[in-house]
Amino acid sequence: MRDKVVVVSGPGRVELVEQDAAELTDGTFRVRTLFSGVSAGTELSYVKGTNPYLNVTWNADLGLFQPGAASTPFPVTRLGYMQVGRVVESRTPAVAVGTVGAMTYGHRTGWVADPVAERFVPLPDDLDPLLGVYVAHMGPICANGVLHAAADLHGADVRSLGDGVRGRRVAVVGGGVVALLTALFARRHGAASVVVLDPTPQRRAVAEALGLRTLDPEADDPAVVLKTRWAHGPGDRGADVVFQCRGQAWALQLALRLLRPQGTVVDLAFYQAGADAVRFGEEFHHNGLTLRSAQIGRVPRGLAPTWDRERLSAETIDLLRAYGDVIRKHLVSAVVPFEDAPALLTDLAERRRQELQVVLTV
Repeated sequence: MRDKVVVVSGPGRVELVEQDAAELTDGTFRVRTLFSGVSAGTELSYVKGTNPYLNVTWNADLGLFQPGAASTPFPVTRLGYMQVGRVVESRTPAVAVGTVGAMTYGHRTGWVADPVAERFVPLPDDLDPLLGVYVAHMGPICANGVLHAAADLHGADVRSLGDGVRGRRVAVVGGGVVALLTALFARRHGAASVVVLDPTPQRRAVAEALGLRTLDPEADDPAVVLKTRWAHGPGDRGADVVFQCRGQAWALQLALRLLRPQGTVVDLAFYQAGADAVRFGEEFHHNGLTLRSAQIGRVPRGLAPTWDRERLSAETIDLLRAYGDVIRKHLVSAVVPFEDAPALLTDLAERRRQELQVVLTV
């Protein structure tokens, strides 16, 4: 048995490679891939050659990037984290043959997994399995952002994702998958108002199709618009919390300008080129703002025992049950054969093709 694997052999070079499938051993199970979602941020950074892991050493103990050998050199053989597979063989009583579940093993047609070492999230029968691409990792990324907003208010005493957004005015900068799922999480959990800001008309149209309000940041100054609309008291106007989901300096600068005094930006973006244009001497300083980075590698301090990845995946399934039909219709912009992955990824990296969410099907 052989598996096909998407491999990035160098900047701009993506290929499909056949490999011998791993043998099944006691305690493991084999899945055959049904769907594999493409993350346009992280994955394309490897195709473009801009991911820092390609050029320097990540010192996990110190939490620092340092000069040295690349932590993830070319060829990159494990690309992607949005897989759905069906169990076709099992030598563990923990996972039954026929079960469909979400995993994070990269773009490949099959995988042998150890359920002790790897996450396998069984999908409920009432969920479109294609939407399962969001369950293991992408959805938890967005849920973790909302969780950070809750921790900003309640510390370790967070009972619900709604604790950070319920009854509050929420702005979301960006119109990609992370931004739109985060906006839906905020709306699902009781935000008084949710506004998505993105300069791309097509992405604003998708947000509106999902039932979200939008603003064009290149039209009238959106900070003036929202601060006029969202009044809390004299000298106190703007968003309670802003989720910043676009990895560009202008987006972070805009997020800071949207906030009310002493408000918080929860940042879910990946700034591959840095953020030199962010002006911390302006609104950030004068309004006493807070910037929190919400990365899926950790939940807010003190919440790990109660808000693990499994709970964030369960929250994602709840979101997909509520909005699955519109997410499938409007957020998933293309479903393409697995064999087309190399051309697809290079076209996306070179901006020859624009897609919101591509799902590879095997």
